Amino acid sequence: MGTEGHNRRVIAGRYRLEEKLGHGGMGVVWRATDQLLGRSVAVKELPYDETLSAAQARRQRDRTLREARAVAQLSHPHIIVVHDVVEDGERPYIVMELIAGGSLADRLAQRGPVDAAEAARIGIALLGALGAAHAAGVLHRDLKPDNVLLETGTDRVVLSDFGIAQVAGAPTLTENGAFVGSPEYTAPERMSGVRTGPESDLWSLGALLCAALSGESPFHRDSLGGILHAVVVGDIQPPAQAGPLMPVVRGLLERDPDRRLDADRAERMLQAFRDTGVTPPAPPAGSGSSPGYAAAGDVPRRPPQDPVGGQPPGPPAALPGPDRPEEPFLRQPARRVLIAALLVAAVAGAGVSAAALLREEGTGDGGPTPTSSATTKPKTPKTAKPGTAMPKTPPPRSASPGTPAPAP
Repeated sequence: MGTEGHNRRVIAGRYRLEEKLGHGGMGVVWRATDQLLGRSVAVKELPYDETLSAAQARRQRDRTLREARAVAQLSHPHIIVVHDVVEDGERPYIVMELIAGGSLADRLAQRGPVDAAEAARIGIALLGALGAAHAAGVLHRDLKPDNVLLETGTDRVVLSDFGIAQVAGAPTLTENGAFVGSPEYTAPERMSGVRTGPESDLWSLGALLCAALSGESPFHRDSLGGILHAVVVGDIQPPAQAGPLMPVVRGLLERDPDRRLDADRAERMLQAFRDTGVTPPAPPAGSGSSPGYAAAGDVPRRPPQDPVGGQPPGPPAALPGPDRPEEPFLRQPARRVLIAALLVAAVAGAGVSAAALLREEGTGDGGPTPTSSATTKPKTPKTAKPGTAMPKTPPPRSASPGTPAPAP
């Protein structure tokens, strides 16, 4: 059990909790002192759900500790260092480096959007961090400005708060079907429960770059229902400020994860912009334009629509067969509209999460750290807590005229 000393709690006989730095759905973050090594650290105290049985609580703690220990194996200059994972009073704690400086969300709130050169610098750093995590089988799943730290004095970009990270091959804290993440930065395939992979983190990076350049995610809406509609089926409208980096943003915000710009190409394109001031076009193999883009800067317009069927002109599509794989789920306009309708139903009070609701139709799986972890800002939606259903919200605004209609 933690002990009290000089009015400060000591956990695991070593870490003295001194000042609360922040809190969110994934726990409370403390400034602390490692009494053994005499250094300042950040300690994340993970939440304890008193409604769980003793056996359920133990399983949750075991999963949390396993995931935290996997993240602790990551070593990269742009990933926050996890020093230790301890348990005290049957509650897990994660001990991390304490970073002097605020989050990207703080920076945007205090000083406004960054320029394209700074956004490219941040993007390159985060692509390196994500590459290291993905190579180790770790998905972040909550990439947003709150979870990107900017170290004072060095401007080092640090990816933090792997609180809802998913580790390949291990059961996760959130595998009960509930949606977790920040909707404005969540990829459509995750939102719908179709699949989750490294590509989903890259979508989040595309939304984050837009927020860094303009001050908010391109999927920011007044209601959760509006956000879900915008992510899954609405026209994608990157801000005009993203113009210099538009080929990268457009490639990362490709709805079909199989056609989304990959990390290596995105990093090369951002580096080319830093070197020359011009972003090269995305290579054809990784950056095909996706239906759903609205005209904005050099964002491609929709393909011409057939006045009767509402589909792009061309030869009739052959039916799926043994020699022809079925078209990917999210590439089918009618199914994207179905997803949006089901998501809105979930938001309207169906009492289940969007991911759980859509699992039948899909084909796959469906807080802040200190100056070191993250501070919630008004324009960045809070991370949904594991095990909670979507809140009730008004239905979203109707789709734009170019949005495909459901098949009869």
